[in-house]
Formats: sequence, structure tokens, C-alpha cells
Amino acid sequence: MMYRGYGSQEYRQQDVMGASPIRLVVMAYDLAIKACEQQDFIQATKTIGALRDALNFDYGDAAVGLFRLYQWCLDCVRQGDYDSALHTLKDLREAWSTVEKRLSPVPVPVNNQPGTLARATV
Repeated sequence: MMYRGYGSQEYRQQDVMGASPIRLVVMAYDLAIKACEQQDFIQATKTIGALRDALNFDYGDAAVGLFRLYQWCLDCVRQGDYDSALHTLKDLREAWSTVEKRLSPVPVPVNNQPGTLARATV
């Protein structure tokens, strides 16, 4: 059983190390959502705080809007209203996931030969 846990930890570490910045954001949302579902105050506040602290305010209004949403989610969690925070986090995660899918490479045929694919960016 210990070996399985170690392998899982190693896989998770490799997944994080190889992830794009957008993928890391989606992964952070997954952690925050799970914490809210489990009503885990410490993990929820830690993860939502990390999302808030990672904002780049060079992007102006978008960053300020996200900052306010994260603060609101933190306030909800502090008040024990995990459901409201969860709803907002799920909506935000879906939006980031959509962006991730749009930016991810899509397979395209190479030399117009069926069965031969290459990765191209959109």
C-alpha cells in the first residue's frame, strides 16, 4: 500500500512540474473545489488564497475582478457557507478549463495520410 501512495505522489509531482500555467490554475481550482466539498476550512482557505495571491495585476480589471471573487469565496468559507464558494469556484474552473481547451494543441493529419497525426497549435 505504501508503494502505491508513493507512486501516486510521484505521478502528481510530475503532472504539476510539466503543467502549463493555465493547467496549474485548473488544478488549483480542483483542490479548492474538493476542499469546499469536504468542508475543509484549512485547505479551502489555503488554496483560494493561493489563487488570489497568484494574480497578475498587470492585467488590470480582470485581475481585480478575480481578486474580489476570491475574497468573496474566502469570506463565504470563513462564514461556513461552502456551497456559495463552491458554486463560484466551479463556474470559474469551467471558464479556465474552456480557455485551456482552446489553447491546447489539436491533432491534425500529416501529409493528408489517415492515421498519421501531428500536434499543431490553434
